Amino acid sequence: MDSIKVLLVEDHKMVRLGLSLVFEHCDGVELIGEADDGKKGVEMAIKLLPDVVLMDIGLPELDGIQATSIIKKNNKNIKVLIFTSRETDDDVFDSLSAGADGYIMKGSNEEQIINAIKAVAEGTAWLDPAIARLVLSNVRKNSSTNNIALSENVNKNSKNIYGLTDRELEVLALIVEGLNNSQIAKRLVITLSTAKAHVHSILQKLYVTNRTQATIQAVKEGLV
Repeated sequence: MDSIKVLLVEDHKMVRLGLSLVFEHCDGVELIGEADDGKKGVEMAIKLLPDVVLMDIGLPELDGIQATSIIKKNNKNIKVLIFTSRETDDDVFDSLSAGADGYIMKGSNEEQIINAIKAVAEGTAWLDPAIARLVLSNVRKNSSTNNIALSENVNKNSKNIYGLTDRELEVLALIVEGLNNSQIAKRLVITLSTAKAHVHSILQKLYVTNRTQATIQAVKEGLV
């Protein structure tokens, strides 16, 4: 199996040095380039075609959120994993809305970073536990607001704007919880192929390309 090609976009030299040492001793992950600002990061991503871009947010020239948006619009096959110390609501949701495939905090250990890279490379959404709690907190807050402001029938009608079936809403809720296809299949007692079919249908109906974006859409629209 080919190594996962990683482009690191980070303006702090010591962080880049530390991560380069991690990748040097990690089987299955290859660091193919480094950029110290967002503009260079975009240029290198277009030129080098990495599998995963490990992207900081607070970058000079062009911030990581803008850089992510440009990279994803240019090539949807490139996965972007946000790697930052910033975890405010705006940073998290703006990054995911820009097309990021995952979000991991800089305090994560080497194993967590590598696992996150491998996960997004395989097309699986990755949210740092701290970020997952933030997303779920927003889900609960939206749910509470909806329960107060809307009747049950009105709330169901708003969900059906996207044409999601009751089963798809169940699957979407499990996606937000962070379950993969196998776990969804087990939870709902359905086959893996059926779970995959539901996930594919949900992504199409929400007009998103990955599970992370589906999560953010579900939170913003109060679908779960």
